Amino acid sequence: MSSSKSPFSLTDKVIVITGATGVLGKHFSLAAAEAGAKVVVMGRNKERAVSVVEQIEAIGGEALAVLADAMDEVQLLEAKDRIIERFGTIDGLVNAAGGNIPGATISPDQNLFDAKIEDTKKAVDLNLFGTVIPTFIFGKVIAEKGKGSIVNISSLSAHRPITRVLGYTMAKTAIEGFTKWMSVELAQRYGDGVRVNAISPGVFLTEQNRTLLTNPDGSYTSRAEKFISGTPYGRLGNPEELKGTLVYLLSDASAFVNGTSIIVDGGFNTYCGV
Repeated sequence: MSSSKSPFSLTDKVIVITGATGVLGKHFSLAAAEAGAKVVVMGRNKERAVSVVEQIEAIGGEALAVLADAMDEVQLLEAKDRIIERFGTIDGLVNAAGGNIPGATISPDQNLFDAKIEDTKKAVDLNLFGTVIPTFIFGKVIAEKGKGSIVNISSLSAHRPITRVLGYTMAKTAIEGFTKWMSVELAQRYGDGVRVNAISPGVFLTEQNRTLLTNPDGSYTSRAEKFISGTPYGRLGNPEELKGTLVYLLSDASAFVNGTSIIVDGGFNTYCGV
């Protein structure tokens, strides 16, 4: 029996995950740890970050909680120094920081042109520059060593116009462009060992969208029912179902995959409704 390591293994790889204290970020952190990675759990909530680290350690993994705002360059530079001091390098980056901002969500009974532009800008900043800034800081380590993978988190809203979430849609559409642009630039400048890709999740129930998808009693809203009826699988996604795609993109199994966005949505984007 061969003792060679699986190409899907993340053993000995140091993976930084921003937004790791959110619902999807937590599952991304656990997925990386389950695949053997040393995980940097980064977020703004200390209690949640420590909890994720404890969950990783409970399964025999190694993790480091780092408190930092994905929009704050000073905090991220300090975080980078701490990561290098602890692990010596960075092999992967998952840009999971982001989410909806209530003021940037336009309700059906609201006048479209009364939307708060400032909140829309905040949503764009969080979801776009909350990815761009960490990429420039942590991605530099990956680029200069000439090997590693950056995974951005896009959205179904970048592929299909989804009502109400204007700022989020604008930002995630920009993430698609940023992913493609950066994948080309890094490959041409630093070689074929550096990759940038994205995951475009369909509809998964998270803290950010819970009020849009569920009623106070826990039942689905009419909006959630529309998502479900538009999905051939007839249900919302489970965060666990993003793990395999993430590990694939972070691992050497995807060594020739660059500049692409993988949609994980149960067929929603493909379905015409008939």
